[in-house]
Parts: sequence; structure tokens; C-alpha cells
Amino acid sequence: MARVTIAHIAERLGVSKASVSYALNGQPGVSEATRAKVVAMAAELGWHPSFSARALSRSRADAIGMVLRRDPALLGTEPYYMRLLEGVEDVLSEAGQSLLLRMVGTTPGRDTAVYERWAGEGRVDGVIVLDRAIDDPRPELLTRLGLPFVLHGVLPSTEGTERIEDQHRDAELIVSHLAELGHRRIAHITGPLSLAHEVDRRDAVRQECAVRGIEVDFAEADYTFDTAHTRVTELLAAGIRPTALVFSNDVMAVAGLRALADADARDLAAVSWDDSMLCQYSSPTITSLERYPDRAGRRSAAMLLELLDGRSWNTAAPSPSTLVVRETSRPAARP
Repeated sequence: MARVTIAHIAERLGVSKASVSYALNGQPGVSEATRAKVVAMAAELGWHPSFSARALSRSRADAIGMVLRRDPALLGTEPYYMRLLEGVEDVLSEAGQSLLLRMVGTTPGRDTAVYERWAGEGRVDGVIVLDRAIDDPRPELLTRLGLPFVLHGVLPSTEGTERIEDQHRDAELIVSHLAELGHRRIAHITGPLSLAHEVDRRDAVRQECAVRGIEVDFAEADYTFDTAHTRVTELLAAGIRPTALVFSNDVMAVAGLRALADADARDLAAVSWDDSMLCQYSSPTITSLERYPDRAGRRSAAMLLELLDGRSWNTAAPSPSTLVVRETSRPAARP
């Protein structure tokens, strides 16, 4: 079926194409009676505005971009990003915007090449930047390219940037919960410490443990099942016997439980920094932080659209994380 155009509507009503255009775009130049007839005919014929024509007239691509520096295979197992993208798409769909998503893996430089191509081709109006790194070169690059951007989880401030998520509150929720269960030595399996939020988490956990007199060990992993399993196995093999483990995502938490079962150390407690169906239906079910990534995605998308429209920040405040207590909230085993 051929796409319905302004010309079709004009022919059916016996008016000019200009009159139809004025009516559909809410512009002066036609009577309200004519406008009503045009709108009614457009609905009857199933007319929709041309995306390319609208973008050309506004000098906008009507699309935003996201480049994920993760292994594409990992995205299929890590629910966090699916929930985040759900929130982003909710906002963009309502605003008539499109999302251009690229997964480039972890090879250095592949993401910057995408940004440079997008800016040169005018493919996107702006980008949401995920997984801010220590000394991240992307803000400077995007500024030089003239490509508007929002750092996910970060607000601009007078001193540069300010994180929206409260990592210290999250760490306090986790550590205080374990302290109440009697734990005095825990191990935190972190994500890559090249990422700013992972450094924030590690430092927050260390601080909260120090306040409560809890000994803490750290082991760096990369969010994958295999690496987390290896790190927990290495801790136990080295004679390090915490009574509780904290994992920086749900995939690693499931892997940690498998490693504990393999080592016949099922009495240890476990907490995941991300909640998902993996935690809900694992056996045993895993205590975790519900951090509402869908809401965070909506917030970042709204911030970018506000930036592109020249509006001041008017986004909702972040939702505080909630600790969901499940079967892995075990009391510390007696010596």
C-alpha cells in the first residue's frame, strides 16, 4: 500500500497542498473549519508525517545515539542494560525520536570512531554516554565534535560533574544489612576498576566497613560469569574465608553462588548490587539492590532532550535504591 501524502489529502478535499501543510503543522493560514477537515481526513487515510522531511526542515536527525563498550554476548545475559534501554525507549518513543545503538566491544578506540562518524554524517542529534571511565576522554572528544551529550548517572555542576546515584547510600544499605546479620569479614567482587562508578562503590564499601569494624577484601572482575567464578574460587583457595560476598552485578552473583557450591561453602551470605530475574529465581534466591535502571534510562533520555531543546534541567530526582532481602541473607556462621 502506497504511503499517504499531503498531496493525497489535498486532492480528496479539493484544497491546496499548502493549506494541508498549514493545517497539519498547526500554522496560521487556514480557517479552523478547514483545519478540522484536514485533520479528520488525515486520520481517516492513516497519514503520518514524513520522518525525513520533518528532520530536514528542522535540521535535526531526530535520533540520539548510545555506544555500549561491552561484549555483545554479555548484553544477552546482563538484564541491567535491557531495563535501562526500556526506559530510554519510553521517553524517545513518546517524543517521536529514534535510538541508534552500537555495541563495539571492549577494543580501545572503537567507540570514539563511532562518535566521529556520527558527528561527521549528522546521524544523531546527541548521545548518552554510559560507563564513565577514570580520566574518560569522551567528554572532551564530544565537545570538540560539537555533539551534545549526557553522562548517564551524572549531572553537570559548577565543579564539573556530580553523580546522581548515591553509591555511599547503596553501600550503607548493603554493609549495614550484613553487619546486622553478624558478619565481620566480607569480600567485594567488583567490576572493572577502570570505571568511575566501580571505584566509587569500592571506596564506599571500604568506608562503611571501617565504620563498623568489618574486615573487607576486594577482587576485581569484569561483570562476566566466568571471571566472577574464578575470583571467588581464588579467594577460597588462598585461605581467605569471608562470611559474606558482595557482587557488583547479578550475573557475577549467580556465578559466585556456583563457585561456593563447588567449594562446599554454601553457608556464606551473598548480596548483588543489581536486582533482576536472575536474583529472583536463582536457587537460593539472592538478596540484591533494586536500583531502578528503567527510571535511570528515562532520566538520561529526558535530560538529553532538554539539552537539545535548550531547556534547563527538569528531570525527576533519582529513586533511592531498595534492598530486597532474599535467601542469601544468611547470618554469619559461628567460628
